[in-house]
Amino acid sequence: MSSEHLVYLKNIKKKKLIKIFFQVFIFLALIIFWQLAADMKWINSFVSSSPKKVLETIIKLYNDGSIFYHIWVSLYEVLLSFLIGTILGLIIATILWKHEFLFEILNPYLTILNCMPKVSLGPIIIIIAGASTKSIILMALFISLIITVIDVHHAFRQTDINKIRFLKSLNASKKQIFFKLILPYNFSNLVNISKVSFSLVFVGVITGEFLVSKAGVGYLIMYGSQVFNLDLVMCGVFLISVMASFIYYIIVFIEKKLR
Repeated sequence: MSSEHLVYLKNIKKKKLIKIFFQVFIFLALIIFWQLAADMKWINSFVSSSPKKVLETIIKLYNDGSIFYHIWVSLYEVLLSFLIGTILGLIIATILWKHEFLFEILNPYLTILNCMPKVSLGPIIIIIAGASTKSIILMALFISLIITVIDVHHAFRQTDINKIRFLKSLNASKKQIFFKLILPYNFSNLVNISKVSFSLVFVGVITGEFLVSKAGVGYLIMYGSQVFNLDLVMCGVFLISVMASFIYYIIVFIEKKLR
């Protein structure tokens, strides 16, 4: 390995460490400022809580054994909704890519459904699926599925047309073009779309838990707001942030492995 290449690798490692340092620094600075603002009465700690109170609430939930149960319920709903939404979105987008005329017919309806406020469908979803996990998953799918279909289909259509024509000149079938060109060509796009879809699924699950759940992090937030326990509300918000970050980095790790 040449000395220039070693210097290059060293610079990459240095930049990565600097990035991690500033990410941790910003997080700690925000936590310290939040606690300082609460202690100095710059903010109303009853409304905004404080890191110390949030930590005490987490410890209390840990001691009574409920914190992991609520986290698991939300994670299960998020992962199941994300898996179903990703598979369905890919299948529907593939069908629309394969049948362009069908896409032209359905395109206005996809746009209308995407613009529709999904939360307004909550009462209908509850009536159809009942006050259960099914309603939460349906809510998550309503929020994430349409945009996933639109984005995936758009990515497929942006594939280099010259490469498609080249494969057609070799008498490649549409199935071969899809698996040999379309999917590999859009790998990065599909990963980015999955990140967006994941965030929308998370929003859908938490919204669904606000409406019908008796467990989960969304339930903790709703229950805390009902009994004016704002420490519990902020604890739930913190747990959502941790869960979202954890799953996001898992997706990033899988992306690196697949590359």
